[in-house]
Amino acid sequence: MAGTNHPARRKGPKLEPYQVILRPLVTEKGTHLSQHHSEKRKVFTPAYSFEVNQWATKTEIRHAAEELFGVHVKKVNTQNRIGKRRRYRFKMGKLPDWKKAIITLTADSPPIEFY
Repeated sequence: MAGTNHPARRKGPKLEPYQVILRPLVTEKGTHLSQHHSEKRKVFTPAYSFEVNQWATKTEIRHAAEELFGVHVKKVNTQNRIGKRRRYRFKMGKLPDWKKAIITLTADSPPIEFY
């Protein structure tokens, strides 16, 4: 059955843009990336980090950022972060796993203002 076309396999339900991007991650490193200038090309290429839905793909994250913030996305990098182990009273527990996305904008794109 090499000739049959099947839809792409994926986990979870179809996500709306506001369900894909959950919250911005405001850290020192993220703030530095949002103000980053490329020394080699002399071009301003800002990147913003967000916590995203674990089922979201890179293309869904790209479309959600373009629709929600009105920007032009150059590339999307994702990381699946493992939840840390924490002690709760007398037992060990675990924080939930989560997914991080770093969205790099094109040079002609307006910046994302979420502060």
